[in-house]
Amino acid sequence: MRTAHHGRATGAIAAGAAAVLGLAACSSGKEAVSSDSSATKKTGSISLTYLQKQGDQQYFIDEAAGAKARAEKLGVKLKVVNLGSDANKTVSEVQSAVAQKSDGLIVVVPDPAVGPQVVQAARTGKVALLTSDDQICSTGPAPDACAKKDLEPRIGFSGSQMGGEVGKRAAAEYKKAGWKASDTRIISAWKQDVTVCGDRVKAAGKAFAAGTGGEVQQINVATDNTPTGAQDKIAATITAHSKVKHWVVWGCNDENVQGGVTAMANAGVSSDNVIGVGLGAYLACKDWGSGKPSGMKAALFINGRDVGALAVQTMVDRLRKGKPFPQEAFAPTKMVDASDWKQSGVTCS
Repeated sequence: MRTAHHGRATGAIAAGAAAVLGLAACSSGKEAVSSDSSATKKTGSISLTYLQKQGDQQYFIDEAAGAKARAEKLGVKLKVVNLGSDANKTVSEVQSAVAQKSDGLIVVVPDPAVGPQVVQAARTGKVALLTSDDQICSTGPAPDACAKKDLEPRIGFSGSQMGGEVGKRAAAEYKKAGWKASDTRIISAWKQDVTVCGDRVKAAGKAFAAGTGGEVQQINVATDNTPTGAQDKIAATITAHSKVKHWVVWGCNDENVQGGVTAMANAGVSSDNVIGVGLGAYLACKDWGSGKPSGMKAALFINGRDVGALAVQTMVDRLRKGKPFPQEAFAPTKMVDASDWKQSGVTCS
């Protein structure tokens, strides 16, 4: 899942977040009403706003399609907004949705640093808030440093579960290949300020170690979660470890693994010496569709349509029935490869 080609928070965003927190602390003493509890059972028409980062990418295109289909089925009005990678736009679009009297707001933030501002705007406007894919914290810019009670409810995938499946499949491919740990290295690539990415790669490492004995050395590579960004960083890693014969590659999303596989090919590393296990399958399937040998051996298919539909259903259940948001709700995943990706419903981007 394209979680996260976010950039780091700008000074303005950080300052804005601090200002929001300061205002909350210096209020009249009344506790801010949470964006969940402020939502009441609503009769009649319902209007929702779905704010997505990177809305032109296949995963999020699918997510929007799933959200629209479910909204139509439920008879609710849905507006989808593409935030791109603009964290500042996130705040202005949240404020706009509140001003336009949206009943519910679903957000995929380009940068978690805007979390406190998003939450405060929703609470002030008494709009129900649900996050999708990535977490945000109501009290600070970093979800991984946030108390669980301050994390906003989220619909998406379990980072630990997904990473575990990736690591398990990578271990199986490694054992099947019969490689030695001494001449093999793992590249684990992700944008390191994104919480869900960290959850995924950590779980992948644990599952791989459990399946192989944990003897293979891992190299952590910081990327921007894009194919070209990952390719550049991983190419430098390959050059710095020119004596390594075999490579295992995983990351936060398909982009990181695709970038790694491409970097390997450009460096003259045979696809037989590369085990790439993607996360998303929307880029991995392009290699498989070409019919040419590829270092992309498998990928975990995550269906954006399922997440979009589940997010809308969860929001409508809250508004119409008063059903509390779950802290987290997860859509299903499936491991696919060159032999079965077509029948699994993967859409290539």
